[in-house]
Amino acid sequence: MFYLNVKTMLTRVPFRFCSIALIMAVPTIPTAADLCKHATVPGKKINVNIIAKKQSMGLSLGNEQGKKFVDNYLRHNDEDLYVVKQRSVGPFSIIDSVLGRYGLPQELRYLAVIESELKPTALSRVGARGPWQLMPTTAHELGLKVNRKSDDRVNYYKSTVAAAKYLRDLHREFGDWLLVLAAYNGGPVPVYRAIHKAHSRSFWVLQEYLPAESRGHVKKFIATAFYFEAAEKAEASASAKAEVRLVSLPVRAAVANRESDEDKFQRLMRESARSLKASNELMNN
Repeated sequence: MFYLNVKTMLTRVPFRFCSIALIMAVPTIPTAADLCKHATVPGKKINVNIIAKKQSMGLSLGNEQGKKFVDNYLRHNDEDLYVVKQRSVGPFSIIDSVLGRYGLPQELRYLAVIESELKPTALSRVGARGPWQLMPTTAHELGLKVNRKSDDRVNYYKSTVAAAKYLRDLHREFGDWLLVLAAYNGGPVPVYRAIHKAHSRSFWVLQEYLPAESRGHVKKFIATAFYFEAAEKAEASASAKAEVRLVSLPVRAAVANRESDEDKFQRLMRESARSLKASNELMNN
């Protein structure tokens, strides 16, 4: 099995992403009180709980440490996640089509978020490149061209196909998506070592034997997945509920044209708060 070395891009400043946790191997879904409460976008607080029961990968938080990590991660990185989300439509459309073709969970799209912030030209200091941060050797083994004239790693479609093949193969090898994510970050060998030392294939049991970066990579993924899924659902619900209360568009446009930048900002913040409240009420009914 080839060894994949990738450099996580979201650990750099100003992108303050620290290490994360995607917990697909744990079947128990935490209660609302257990999940993070601080995933926000400017002017909004996203209730991460609204997506807890609808993840196809069965994402959950394995222990109290995991819950605290995700909660802290989202509180400190909500603005950065918001920026990436604003430009995610195009990249996600490509990624989703490829993941579907290979029968992979759609949530794996968030791996590209923590790897490269969805930037096709992202380049790490160790030579990993593209939205999936593939090293040259790994890219070659996955069928990509990497030479002085061209680099398929920056081609969104080609690199996503390569990453999908690798993720599929890793899952066939480990049978657990959390371990797949750890192996994607640091290679299969450290994961096998951790399994041997812990005498377990549960991420939450063997994580202490993994390299810190790989352990954090998994946790970053789950926090990012919770953020994106919760934000999308909250926005959709808020928009649907808010439509009934909106004044006519011409009137709103006229009001907006007379507003100062500060007044406009305050108005949007108030509307966001009302929309989120309506969203949570709708979800709880």
